[in-house]
Amino acid sequence: MAFMHCPFCNETDTKVIDSRLVAEGGQVRRRRECASCKERFSTFESAELVMPRIIKQNGSREPFNEEKLRDGFQRALEKRPVSVEAIELSVQNVKHHLQVLGEREIKSLLVGEQVMAELRSLDQVAYVRFASVYRSFQDISEFQQEIDRLNQPHAQEGTAQPTTQADGQANNPLHPAPPKPSLKQL
Repeated sequence: MAFMHCPFCNETDTKVIDSRLVAEGGQVRRRRECASCKERFSTFESAELVMPRIIKQNGSREPFNEEKLRDGFQRALEKRPVSVEAIELSVQNVKHHLQVLGEREIKSLLVGEQVMAELRSLDQVAYVRFASVYRSFQDISEFQQEIDRLNQPHAQEGTAQPTTQADGQANNPLHPAPPKPSLKQL
């Protein structure tokens, strides 16, 4: 059994005298008292969710890189009217989704699809920009097909109709679609 050591006298006999939620419920602050020296101190407890490793398309593996994720959002949203706060929220949404999967490793394809779902809700022009690189569009007709998919009526209220990836798998965006772009906006 593990015990919390007193930081003053190193005694293991400490007791919790008060517990409170802090950081908007993301942490628990515990006030403790040492039974030996009677000093009081605080400890903080939070859930540790480890980011999974990324399995790239060539089979190599690398640690999750939050800066790389943020850079992808920023490149897609360059010169678009989207706030830094909205970008940060999207980065956090993608990270949260990956963490709650509980997997030690995930395919980079899943990360890309999550980014596309977030971009679709932030800015459809940025979504099509990202999709053009991510799905390696070869000509203007592929841009038009993606725009046509964005313009399709929703299957259910508040739920975008699934689109199809280059490999034939369905993509079910998490957010309702904002105003529809045209090729002129690209």
